[in-house]
Amino acid sequence: MQTIRLHSLAAAFALLVAIAPARATDDAGSAQTSRGFERALRPSVLRADQPAPAWSLSERMRHYGVPGVAVAVLRDGEVVHAAGYGLREAGTVEKVDADTLFSVGSVSKVVAAGATLRLVSQGRLDLDRDVGAYLRSWKIPRFGGDPAPKVTLRMLLSHTAGFNVHGFEDFQPGATVPDALQTLDGKAPAKHEPVRLVHPPGERLDYSGGGVTVEQLVLTDATGRPFESLAREAVFDPLHMSRSTFESPLPATRGNIAKAHGPDGRPRAQPRGWETFPELAASGLWTCANDLALYVRALIRSYRGSGDFLPRALAREMMTEVSPSEHGLGPRLAGTAQRRVFHHGGANDSYRAFIEGNLYSGDGVVILTNGARGDDLAGEIRNAVADAWGWPTQRPLRTIPIVPDDPQAARDAGTYVFDDGIPQAWQKRLNEAPRELRVEAAQGRLTGYWSGNSKPVELLPLAPNRYTSPDWESLQIEFHRDAHGTTSALSLDNGVSRAYYRRKAAP
Repeated sequence: MQTIRLHSLAAAFALLVAIAPARATDDAGSAQTSRGFERALRPSVLRADQPAPAWSLSERMRHYGVPGVAVAVLRDGEVVHAAGYGLREAGTVEKVDADTLFSVGSVSKVVAAGATLRLVSQGRLDLDRDVGAYLRSWKIPRFGGDPAPKVTLRMLLSHTAGFNVHGFEDFQPGATVPDALQTLDGKAPAKHEPVRLVHPPGERLDYSGGGVTVEQLVLTDATGRPFESLAREAVFDPLHMSRSTFESPLPATRGNIAKAHGPDGRPRAQPRGWETFPELAASGLWTCANDLALYVRALIRSYRGSGDFLPRALAREMMTEVSPSEHGLGPRLAGTAQRRVFHHGGANDSYRAFIEGNLYSGDGVVILTNGARGDDLAGEIRNAVADAWGWPTQRPLRTIPIVPDDPQAARDAGTYVFDDGIPQAWQKRLNEAPRELRVEAAQGRLTGYWSGNSKPVELLPLAPNRYTSPDWESLQIEFHRDAHGTTSALSLDNGVSRAYYRRKAAP
């Protein structure tokens, strides 16, 4: 199933990239840097007394049970390193390289968004027109008293349309799979509820693979073209992404395919070796490190005005948050000035992927893995790449010592409930922020328990009232202590979005 962490086509276009960008080959300096990154993986959060580790990539691949990884790195908007590590399938000698195909889960959404925006740039679609004007084979059902609710592409791309169905289950080899209409109506062989509006359009963030499937149908209905064909003409061919495909199921004749592995590192989806992801725009892309790096490159260059994949004005819209979301038109966004980045993760059952691009420096990374625990590994790889290439972001965050007899920690303990009284546009509620969380204290140490997650989260102090966790990449929790010395609220903050919680009165 494609998921996300706290911690996302068109007819032929006359406008093509004039010169095919070369595939990355390391020069001597870049090769030396890459060897440095391969020996210097680390976590994002370091304890007060913890020395910075320097894990090797092969060591951490074994630790997480991930047989194969592909990594591409961009510098100043150009691909400077692309390579594969490990094996396409555990127990074989088939090596991963920079052209090995991986399932990339929700990174598919960002590529689908690029195709949508290509159509917008040609005047074929309008970001703010009711998509009901384009839909022919399906209509958005009534919502409340409104028989024809207005939903736009801007809403669908930013996850503010109000649709349900966060993600979709994978399908095993040989299984019957749903088409787009069965997916939207939740009819067999689909495995989920119908895709329906559950919030008023445009009012709140609610990450929805179902909404992206509506986007996919808008494209195919508006053009009369299959989604794979649209993607190829709008994105893959112009950017020379020759290995990429939305073909489903992926045929073995494609060759050089990274096979699926579970949390234990063992092969899955036998005998073929990979699952099927029929919700194409939401989670169905197969691509390689070389290809996906070209896509990240194209977005950076369009934003800077040095590339013509998208008009610069439209690229800047793509890279601007749509309130109250932390998403722009497809990617998630974070940081300001020299630290302004777009990024997105992807997670199907047996694959994890991550992309990031710095819109100021032109730095970027693509990380593809063929293991169910690849998201943790990808975070450590990303940190090593940032260190090795001198990125201005993601320096390690070191916590401060815990004070065992601190009485304030005990006063912070309690149950906190998400505050619906604060408008969504003010707090830009975090993706997957829990409705309720409980904080317990023992000897100055705080532990958090989130609703819907039985695993306790260790909280480590950054300041007397601010905490983070080794389990989080960037999320921090702040306790709000008032003039009476009472902790009455807390907030979760990831640098872009903030979710507020009121303390629940004790029984």
